[in-house]
Amino acid sequence: MSHPSPLPKTLGADLRALRRTRGLTLQQLADRLGRSVGWLSQVERDLSDPSITDLRHLADALQVSVSTLARHEATVGPEAGRIVRHGTRRPIGSRMTGLVEELLSPDLTDDFEMVHSTFEPHSEIGGTVTRPTQELGYLVSGKLVLTIGGARFTIHPGDSFRIRGEPFRWENPFDEAAVAIWVIAPPVY
Repeated sequence: MSHPSPLPKTLGADLRALRRTRGLTLQQLADRLGRSVGWLSQVERDLSDPSITDLRHLADALQVSVSTLARHEATVGPEAGRIVRHGTRRPIGSRMTGLVEELLSPDLTDDFEMVHSTFEPHSEIGGTVTRPTQELGYLVSGKLVLTIGGARFTIHPGDSFRIRGEPFRWENPFDEAAVAIWVIAPPVY
């Protein structure tokens, strides 16, 4: 009995998108991994599956979690690449304490990504973050304090916000989790 691969069918395309978003050439990433350009090219074209060790090295080199690259329940059939069911969302991000992020987009091959973020009560990011992205967010529930470009805002359910490559930080000093939907371009996870 064969077991389905835990690797998504879009692994190669996701790796290519992440590599390009980080401004890396095939040669630069291959050098970081200590692998050949030919091997990496085959992985990006889904002609070769990386080992779990290779996957860990790829995740480290691209600054993502292994779970971002490996999916436990891949979508099949006509839903593949179109529908993301609640139970098949891919966890993404650094998995920092207090923040749970899941990819709502089917993969990382679009010009943007959509992310479901849950900010646990009494949590905050460790420092200020600046990313070369444009980000739009919509707060579904809870409250969240955002500092964008030095200005501090308390965001309530139904509020939306935009961050254009500015330094930002978040905190949830409240007793209820905050849930937000983010659209980020280009994809960074």
